[in-house]
Amino acid sequence: MTETLLYAAILAPCLIVAIVFHEVAHGLAALALGDPTAREQRRLSLNPLRHIDPVGTLLVPGALALLGGPVFGWAKPVPINAQRLNNPRFGMMAVAAAGPGMNLLLALVAAVLLGVVGGLGLGEGTAAAGIAATLLTTFILINIFLALFNLLPIPPFDGSHIVGGLLPPSMAAQWQKLQQVGMLLLVALIAATWSFPGFALVEHTVLPPVLWLEERYFALVQWIAGGIAR
Repeated sequence: MTETLLYAAILAPCLIVAIVFHEVAHGLAALALGDPTAREQRRLSLNPLRHIDPVGTLLVPGALALLGGPVFGWAKPVPINAQRLNNPRFGMMAVAAAGPGMNLLLALVAAVLLGVVGGLGLGEGTAAAGIAATLLTTFILINIFLALFNLLPIPPFDGSHIVGGLLPPSMAAQWQKLQQVGMLLLVALIAATWSFPGFALVEHTVLPPVLWLEERYFALVQWIAGGIAR
């Protein structure tokens, strides 16, 4: 029980920071490309309370963690008005890509910190050092998973907006209609994953690139730590 509570205490802030920065990145990208809607609605804040969705940010990831499933979640979507973007088609693709891009950047920062801490041997052998290493490792894993999971071309994920921008206008209009039932599709996919183990959407599509990318990030950690130690 103690280990479960400790893991939850580490997981929760990692997930909240990853999701909040993800959403703010969407808003900042939109602002840079001409749409100030997120700023007008005070959604460029790093205050988690402005972004937390009780179900997507707390209930779903908490339940998945307890059940041993892949941990993911979502926040309240940052409001984006495509018509206010300088180039709506390109703008929506760039705004969508900004969220996963931010998660990969956060994972990179955490990997560098983990490598520096390991190389310097700060607090080596202490409980604090162990917790710090677990925190940074968890943060790296969560950000990599969130980045790649959100790139799935399924509404309402960011990947669906990127696909929509790549499609011809006539097909993009039909694709856009799927956004209206995006949450229903997400719920159906989660239910199918739990009800039919053979379906295994995450294991077959997201997990392989996640594992590949994790190897690269932790290779960077080892390289930095080894360089400092020498």
